[in-house]
Amino acid sequence: QLPARVPGRGSSGAARCRPGNGWAASSGLPGPVQNQMMHSSDAQGYNPAVPGSYSHPKVPPHQPSGQYNYSGSQNVSQFNSYQGPGQTLNRPPVAPLSGSPVQQTGPVPQVPPPALQNSAAISSAGSFPPGAGPPMLSNWQYSQSAVSHPAGTPPSHLAPGTGTGSAQPSPSLSGNTNPPGSYQYAASPGGPSLHNSFMKPGSAPPPVTQPLTPLHPPPRPPLGPPPVGGPPLIRPSTLTAGPPNTHCTSSIHLKYLSSLLLATPHPSPAPPNLKMNRNVGYSYPALPPGYQNTSPPGAPGMQASALQYPDGSKHFHQPPLGTNHLTASMGSLSLQQEGLRPVNLLQERNILPTTILQAPVPNLHEDIQKLNCNPELFRCTLTNIPQTQALLNKAKLPLGLLLHPFKDLSQLPVVTSSTIVRCRSCRTYINPFVSFLDQRRWKCNLCYRVNDVPEEFMYNPVTRVYGEPHKRPEVQNATIEFMAPSEYMLRPPQPPVYLFVFDVSHNAIETGYLNTVCKTLLDNLDLLPGNTRTKIGFITFDSTIHFYSLQEGLSQPQMLIVSDIEDVFIPMPENLLVNLNENKELIQDLLRTLPQMFTKSLETQSALGPALQAAFKLMSPTGGRISVFQTQLPSVGMGALKSREEPNQRATAKDIHLTPSTDFYKKLALDCSGQQVAVDLFLLSGQYSDLASLGCISRYSAGSVYYYQSYHHKHNPVQVEKLQKELKRYLTRKIGFEAVMRIRCTKGLSIHTFHGNFFVRSTDLLSLPNVNPDAGYAVQMSVEESLTDMQVVSFQSALLYTSSKGERRIRVHTMCLPVVTTLSDVYAGADVQAITGLLANMAVDRSVSATLSDARDALVNAVIDSLSAYRSSVLSIQQPGLMAPSSLRLFPLYVLALLKQKAFQTGTNARLDERIFTMCQVKNQPLVYLMLMTHPSLYRVDNLTDEGALNINDRTIPQPPILQLSVEKLSRDGAYLMDAGSVMFLWIGKNCGQSFISQVLGVPNYGSIPQNMTHLPELETAESIRTIAFVSWLREQRPFFPILYIIKDDSPLKSSFLQNMIEDRTESALSYYEFLLHIQQQVNK
Repeated sequence: QLPARVPGRGSSGAARCRPGNGWAASSGLPGPVQNQMMHSSDAQGYNPAVPGSYSHPKVPPHQPSGQYNYSGSQNVSQFNSYQGPGQTLNRPPVAPLSGSPVQQTGPVPQVPPPALQNSAAISSAGSFPPGAGPPMLSNWQYSQSAVSHPAGTPPSHLAPGTGTGSAQPSPSLSGNTNPPGSYQYAASPGGPSLHNSFMKPGSAPPPVTQPLTPLHPPPRPPLGPPPVGGPPLIRPSTLTAGPPNTHCTSSIHLKYLSSLLLATPHPSPAPPNLKMNRNVGYSYPALPPGYQNTSPPGAPGMQASALQYPDGSKHFHQPPLGTNHLTASMGSLSLQQEGLRPVNLLQERNILPTTILQAPVPNLHEDIQKLNCNPELFRCTLTNIPQTQALLNKAKLPLGLLLHPFKDLSQLPVVTSSTIVRCRSCRTYINPFVSFLDQRRWKCNLCYRVNDVPEEFMYNPVTRVYGEPHKRPEVQNATIEFMAPSEYMLRPPQPPVYLFVFDVSHNAIETGYLNTVCKTLLDNLDLLPGNTRTKIGFITFDSTIHFYSLQEGLSQPQMLIVSDIEDVFIPMPENLLVNLNENKELIQDLLRTLPQMFTKSLETQSALGPALQAAFKLMSPTGGRISVFQTQLPSVGMGALKSREEPNQRATAKDIHLTPSTDFYKKLALDCSGQQVAVDLFLLSGQYSDLASLGCISRYSAGSVYYYQSYHHKHNPVQVEKLQKELKRYLTRKIGFEAVMRIRCTKGLSIHTFHGNFFVRSTDLLSLPNVNPDAGYAVQMSVEESLTDMQVVSFQSALLYTSSKGERRIRVHTMCLPVVTTLSDVYAGADVQAITGLLANMAVDRSVSATLSDARDALVNAVIDSLSAYRSSVLSIQQPGLMAPSSLRLFPLYVLALLKQKAFQTGTNARLDERIFTMCQVKNQPLVYLMLMTHPSLYRVDNLTDEGALNINDRTIPQPPILQLSVEKLSRDGAYLMDAGSVMFLWIGKNCGQSFISQVLGVPNYGSIPQNMTHLPELETAESIRTIAFVSWLREQRPFFPILYIIKDDSPLKSSFLQNMIEDRTESALSYYEFLLHIQQQVNK
């Protein structure tokens, strides 16, 4: 053992910064010094003009000419002088693959636009961004890869040796071994992805080649001074003399387009100002033969005019289309009308669907809808976007997006190319909802800028055909992943680095958690995501900090103790973080001996703060992930805390401590974020540990919080299995390092508040030192400028990250939704689950910034206001009762469920840490899990049959109907399973059939069911096989492990089971019927 202090070493205090609000819209927050990676010349909106830090208090809305205009929010306005009705899309092809990351555009909130816009923004827009160079034809690799890249992952196709620090890589595309024009089509092997739950069984990816609709909207008016240096806008070689009335044809195109976009027949809008079209100075080029194939299914046929062109192609003339010509799919229209059907909530008691509620289908033409992003990845609270903020305000519904951007997917198209095609103005990635004016030009669906199609993009690697850019995978898939070329990095991609920090105080050893964690880690060491560069290290702490040297050549790990916790330092420069493959034996040795090393310890103090400071110093040079295990309130050194929980005050909504008691953990988290380090906190504690303060270390560094209340290996053995299962998932799931995410949206919409675990950098860039497939995010939006003349709007999220294999990748998701002008249409397209999820996030913020009772009032008012607006403005005939549109019929029920959820309930003895943990989950869970925890699913399981069962991998999964959450739905002669997301209850009625008790529970009678039963025995009976198949199937669909409690009438856990009966009255909360009466009384005022 080394002496406590190495002499002669100066203290190296880490740079500190004042805390910023991690979910504020503005970034005016000083932050830690940013690591070089973060201002790469990339697209994701790093601002290269501010090297070394991102603490600029105000982000200029426009960069001067010559800088890259990367943040779509910055120079969109001048390109929108003209918006024809519905110029945005024209593409029929393929069904979407699921997926969703994050990137933002929308006008920058709170920053007034400068007077000077045009010249500066446009002059740089014409030329290629530095480092990109004119696009050259290069080799392609298109791999339809399963996302969980196992052993056979294709090697990185980034140029070797690039990205070492030059901000402007040379235009030559080094690293391409194949001659220009060659391609590879690799199907990379991949087993099933972890917990890939929500795909339909057996669904294959759709084919990637279908014809394009032969349409093109009119060209835009000239955009200020001509672009400098870039390819010319007019290509004489492709221009031919069009018919004299070209500009008239274009207005017909627009009418056709608007009819194609929406499934509803609309009367044709007034034609746009034709004069503007005449100024453009060139007519449409002839359409090449590839654009003349077929009209989309279900769209009106096109007749080619008799006019022949020299190259043999024809110019399209479309007859004017009235509603009688429309044969658009009416499927989604009937769904939308169903969404408007008035429902009297006081009379219709059985409104809960018996199957899992699906996201509403946007009212778009089927050819566009089948290209749309999977709602599990990207969904909006309103599937019909109101045209103005006034209309949105009138509807009294929140507008926002819910994302699950890094979700495990079984199918994800991965594209490797030297040219990633993006809009020159707003930096949107090309996607299925852009429009091709011809082969050589495409119009951005976010800012409407016309861009040139790069030469390389003309070749389709899938069909091996030249001249069909509209059939490329990027334009056929709403979710796609790009292998990023070298200009997307400023330092080489970091190696995967994992540091484990263990509490080894007397209290921690007493719980026995170290045995479980070390054993799980030993079992999964080879499954940690990574490659030959993976590094690993360990720190333990009580009142002192212990490092472990794992130097090659040592016969056993060497422990180094640092007892000066006021000025923490790293006792040796290397060998504390070591290569996993080269030092595996020493690492395994340490994991085997750690649990025994401290069994005799009587040290009760906990120096968590100094241990985290030490971990931060160790990780700063590389970035990576810190996993910290803590079992009590930190008591010594920086970040020490005092208990704030008063048991007698648990039940009141007043004065409960939801805010951090110190900013130490937030500041440290921001330092970590600046060095690409995320901290995940595992809290295993029987007593109050002030999670409100400790949780900040994960929230602002993009980590996660896990909470195991009253963890003890003997007294609470069921928690051991939960920790084991969840830790295995945590250790082996996919991970992205040094990530940033931005959400962009069509001009006119803006994003103003973010929810989730991250740090907001530069108004709209989310810093995610780690990104994991189980994290969800939400954003609130507003309509900043009227969306007049727009038929649809689009949203795009982009997530730039380094994979565990050291590849820089960009995952992009794009969603398209229709714009509506009437209040009834807004209600018809409301997505009640997404609305509930967004409101829950907003309510957590309100609880912390104001009080819990304010948050509860705001939730109730959201229901009252929206139903009042519906009653007064949409219902033509006033009826008695409480009327709601069918789309919102579950809204009062879901809000009541939120009020009864641990995060927001009053009058119960919920522990403070438990309440805070539930709030953390609300902020960080994808919507599907959040809804299950808010409104559990109840099933009767003593009569399961194979009728309507799913068949997955030769297993038959029964599908019993979902029941309402009320005791009146329970029968004493049945058995009922309640799935509440993170916990399950199997309630056995007193008179439950003997066959179920013996053939499923394996006991002779009701009386012999043990009190603390948590497992179903695997019996060779049909009933047992069905029940276990159903419970296992439910469990497989989530990243956490729900414990199954089997309870009887006299079980102590019966109260927890009844607490989840949302529709029934409790001591402190109304029943559903009473709640409806309260709402009705307020609505009718």
